[in-house]
Amino acid sequence: MEPRDLLTDAFTRIQELYAEVAADLTAELLRHRPREGDGPAGNSIGWLLWHLARVQDDHLADLAGTDQAWHDGWSARFGLPLAPDDTGYGHTSDQVDRVAIEDAALLAGYHAEVHGRTIAYLARVDADELDRVVDRRWDPPVTAGVRLVSVEGDCLQHLGQAAYLRGLHRG
Repeated sequence: MEPRDLLTDAFTRIQELYAEVAADLTAELLRHRPREGDGPAGNSIGWLLWHLARVQDDHLADLAGTDQAWHDGWSARFGLPLAPDDTGYGHTSDQVDRVAIEDAALLAGYHAEVHGRTIAYLARVDADELDRVVDRRWDPPVTAGVRLVSVEGDCLQHLGQAAYLRGLHRG
């Protein structure tokens, strides 16, 4: 098995899980932020799914040397009051509230396009590409392979969180 085949399988599983978690979510469920007692509210399913797609879009576009799907019309479709390059990283509770998504199909459509772009990039990944240094701010420097594994892990974590929240509501 070629590394690109393994990565394609992993990211395809992410897309399938994303579509499953996003399916038939109501606006209320997308916006609900869990809270225990007087403690701070957690992230909503809508925010988790949006953030996951934004990070995958941002990081994979950077690796591929292409534009983000977000900047090809998706940002306007969502109409969120955020900076154009915002991915949700480091969001405060107020910023999480601004990601008030009410349409699960919009999220699923955006992620499907991000997935398509991811697969297009992965089709040309080889050993040299995986070893290419993409970020020298770290020690050791980050390679494309390390970045791909990082994005995959981040996506799976957020999908697990969103699936857990969805399950809580189904009781």
